[in-house]
Amino acid sequence: MKVFFELGWFFKERKWQYIAGITMLVFVAILQLVPPKIIGIVVDEIANAQLNSNRLLIWLGILTITAIVMYIIRYSWRQMIYGSSMSLAKRLRAQLFRHFTAMSPAFYQKRRIGDLMAHATNDISAVQQTAGNGVLTLVDSLTTGGFVILAMVFTIDWRLTLIALIPMPFMALSTSYYGKLLHQRFHHAQAAFSELNDKTQESITGIKVMKTFGQDKEDVEDFKRLSQEVVDKNIRVAKIDSLFDPTISLVVGISYFLSMVFGAKFVVAGDMSIGDLIAFIAYLGLLVWPMLAFGMLFNIMERGSASYDRIRTLLNEKIDIIDHPNAFSIQPKGDLHFHVESFLFPGDSSPALQQVDFTLKRGETLGIVGKTGAGKTAILKLLLREFDGYQGQITFGNHELNAYQAKKLREAIGYVPQEHFLFSSTLYQNIAFVNPKATEEMVFEAARIAQIHDDIIRFPDGYSTMVGERGVSLSGGQKQRVSIARALLMNPELLILDDSLSAVDAKTEESILQALKSARQDATTIITSHRLSALQHAQIIIVLHEGTIVEKGTHETLMALKGRYYEMYQLQQLERLVERGGGNA
Repeated sequence: MKVFFELGWFFKERKWQYIAGITMLVFVAILQLVPPKIIGIVVDEIANAQLNSNRLLIWLGILTITAIVMYIIRYSWRQMIYGSSMSLAKRLRAQLFRHFTAMSPAFYQKRRIGDLMAHATNDISAVQQTAGNGVLTLVDSLTTGGFVILAMVFTIDWRLTLIALIPMPFMALSTSYYGKLLHQRFHHAQAAFSELNDKTQESITGIKVMKTFGQDKEDVEDFKRLSQEVVDKNIRVAKIDSLFDPTISLVVGISYFLSMVFGAKFVVAGDMSIGDLIAFIAYLGLLVWPMLAFGMLFNIMERGSASYDRIRTLLNEKIDIIDHPNAFSIQPKGDLHFHVESFLFPGDSSPALQQVDFTLKRGETLGIVGKTGAGKTAILKLLLREFDGYQGQITFGNHELNAYQAKKLREAIGYVPQEHFLFSSTLYQNIAFVNPKATEEMVFEAARIAQIHDDIIRFPDGYSTMVGERGVSLSGGQKQRVSIARALLMNPELLILDDSLSAVDAKTEESILQALKSARQDATTIITSHRLSALQHAQIIIVLHEGTIVEKGTHETLMALKGRYYEMYQLQQLERLVERGGGNA
């Protein structure tokens, strides 16, 4: 019953629907008592030669009216109770999705996508069943069972009723024990399904990599193993689930046996008529459903309880990035000052950034260079306010980043990440995603600056070309340029290109940079790159090493220092010369 109390907040919100539905169920339970009683009366009238055609028509009319009324009421309570349970599923699904979108990247480093999908599908479905079929079976088993027992006691014989109910405590103890086992095993089964879900999503996403390395057979075997685990754990659930009906059937069988034996004795002794015994047996038949419903109730409740526990655990995960009550609801503009004394990613023991300080005036371009793991991405994540736990101060337009609403801050930043994500829709829709109200010419202009317009118009369907999921139908360079066009369509105050030109050739890179310089004279740009040719025109270049700035200046200044930047530049020039076949070396 715990899960019903935990869902009490929802039952209070939908109290009138549930009150109406439960009231209708009570009426159905009362009306179900009419047919057995009429059958008993008709049998006694036949035995006493009192039944005639008029009385038979009256009894048939009562049965017909009862059936019609029950049909209407049963239709209505389904609208109330099942409709409310669907509303709960919709509510929980929306809460989960809002929670997912509010969580920081640290959350997704701990949680698997397949597991999150399982929470939003299977677990919510189990909770919905609790608020629908669970309420039905609870009310129906109590009201039908209660009214049937009262009818047996007060209209037939209380002694025979007590005898028939002797096996009931055994059923109650057994189903309670089964319920505890079911809760534990269903929790494990749901976890196994989450793993399978995650494996499926991961395998489909990485199908190209698996085929490239010839690991598709091994992946299929791994999938089979996880699938078998799901089957095994669900079979363990089914083994417990399958005990309910046989146990209840055994109890019902014993009740029938006792009723027939002692009922026959009462009839022979003259304490009960044959009609009453038939009515009693009919009432006992009505008790079968409440007993079965009672077993189903344990099943539904334990499944719903296990799933609701999983959902609440997820919803209780704290949101890392929270707006201050008086946060500005405007987009930041102006100079950018970055001063971070220390920053560690959650779970790390060593700082990702130490004593990083730079100022970028509005309209300037900052280049960030360094080896993998030097701290480039850490700077960008702090600017995007994906993490707040740092020592220092970052200001944008004379205010700290956390002084702005996170939504407004991110609306001012056009971010092109290293891992480009394209939606499974048209190229036009992918570019216009950030601004659905953009005109066709605005979309085309963003594509021209990103040097992807000419590529698109050469496709047979042009901008209407469908992009496969995550952009699988495009080359790496094309995906990068579509992502750049999408960010440019925002006309952002700050454009961040996180190693976003790595897949284009040197000529295309130069064209993009020149177009950006011309189109964004009054806007700020940050470029991280391993290829130094992308940074030569930046007003400021910082060189990172192990999370610290080791060199800072313009391209010419850094070349004159002949330090790390100079060495990296000379090495890349040599590599380019070798690629061209040695040149005039």
